[in-house]
Amino acid sequence: MKNNDVWKKMISIGAAVLVSAALAACGSSGSSAPAGGASETSTGAGGGAEAPAQTEGEESGIPEEIRIGYWASPNSELLVKQTGTLEKAYPDTKVSWVEFSSGADILTAIQAGSIDLSTIGTPPGTTGIVNEYPFYVYYLEDIIGESEGLIVREDSGIETLADLEGRTIATSFSTTSHFSFLKALEQAGIDSKSINIMDMDASNIYAAWDRGDIDGAYIWESVKSQILNDGGKEIISSAEVADQGAVTGEFGIVHKDFYAKYPDVIRTYVDLLDEATDLFNNDSENAAAILSTGLGLTEEEALKAMSGIREITKEEQTEYFGTPETPGQLPQILKDTASFLYSQGKLTADPEISVFQDAILTEIYQ
Repeated sequence: MKNNDVWKKMISIGAAVLVSAALAACGSSGSSAPAGGASETSTGAGGGAEAPAQTEGEESGIPEEIRIGYWASPNSELLVKQTGTLEKAYPDTKVSWVEFSSGADILTAIQAGSIDLSTIGTPPGTTGIVNEYPFYVYYLEDIIGESEGLIVREDSGIETLADLEGRTIATSFSTTSHFSFLKALEQAGIDSKSINIMDMDASNIYAAWDRGDIDGAYIWESVKSQILNDGGKEIISSAEVADQGAVTGEFGIVHKDFYAKYPDVIRTYVDLLDEATDLFNNDSENAAAILSTGLGLTEEEALKAMSGIREITKEEQTEYFGTPETPGQLPQILKDTASFLYSQGKLTADPEISVFQDAILTEIYQ
């Protein structure tokens, strides 16, 4: 690994975006309008959804602070965080990275106005849209495949989903893993009530595994690799579940108030994510070296975790977002997710696809 080469490359990326952001700020007033507990990497929580009076910097379309919710997932957003390219693009802005362990907590934070942006999984994000939380969807981060799956103990005697009756399986409720697990059981014709399904934060699943409290877990990276390396074996992955029609992914959400004031910041951030996606897709070994620290994995483990998701490029966003006249694939994915959650009693309504289309910022990609 050539860390200096990686660093030089990412500084170059940041510098290029900085120039672009500066030009955009000069050409815009910034006022035109038309995604477990949390820990902060730096300070940045607090305040309600109502924005304070704008300062001179804010009037130019550049915020004093950007508060980003994230989790340790092997994706382009973590690459942006680890390389500091957003900080380089906005050197006079305080960038606060707030780590979460569940989509439910992200929804609480976005509702309270304590974060401006976040990545969130399709099930909790769908829940937020149906319940009219104050955000827009601005970016499809990835489609989940092998990076999530059901891991059981090698000596458990569990070989198929049919062997789970009476066993204790942990997952994080209202997440992509929970959704995929329930869909896998449905696809196999297995009653989920025959299994003791425990709700645990990802951070607690490994500890429960280590104590022997659970027979298995349906979970994402990096916990998935940790329990695989500690006497686990995989029964089914989210890639297999998706192949049978239940697609999950992660997407970016932005608070409506933040987007109304700083639309150019979101466009710049999309460009940064796309630069990171290019590194992820085309220079994966260097990307794994950068991600390994943020994931708590070796470079080899990080590379394996990366192979389990498909990062979506900026060019591909239109395919998923569609246009105001013609919905793309993402609204349908969210609609299908809502219908399933409604059937499970997790939602009180199953709205039309137009509700999800209206939540998506197609204008960014026109």
